[in-house]
Amino acid sequence: MAQNRVSAVLGEAERQAVFAAIETIRQKLPFLIDLTPEERHTLLKLGDKSHGFVEQTLQLAEQNPGILPATFDVGEMRNDVELLTALSSVQAGLAQLMELVDDTVLAVGSDAYAAALIVYQFARAAGKGSALDAALEGLGQRFSRKSRGGPPAKS
Repeated sequence: MAQNRVSAVLGEAERQAVFAAIETIRQKLPFLIDLTPEERHTLLKLGDKSHGFVEQTLQLAEQNPGILPATFDVGEMRNDVELLTALSSVQAGLAQLMELVDDTVLAVGSDAYAAALIVYQFARAAGKGSALDAALEGLGQRFSRKSRGGPPAKS
């Protein structure tokens, strides 16, 4: 094979262990929520600049509780800021892991496709009229061109 960036096996036991680890993460984070696209659209977005603003206003609220209405829960704000900080580090770790998984899936897919093209090329070279004709016809549909919706050619 001309290309082989990844050579590994992920057995069923290992795959199930990964799923179990994912389930453990879900159990350790029972407060995670699933927002609808509409909910995501309507929420305020916290960017890098806003993070500092949030921390400074928390300090302001803790040092000056008298300026806030009695219904404002400074403790809940503190909990949100602390959870944000903790989850941000978890998110960074998971994002790095997801990037590694994505890159590996891309490379393995490329390896498999490159190998498939070699097999197809050699099967075609083996010649017509052999027992390969039916298989080649099916495989060849992958490379058939589809019309782009233009008007049909007149005879």
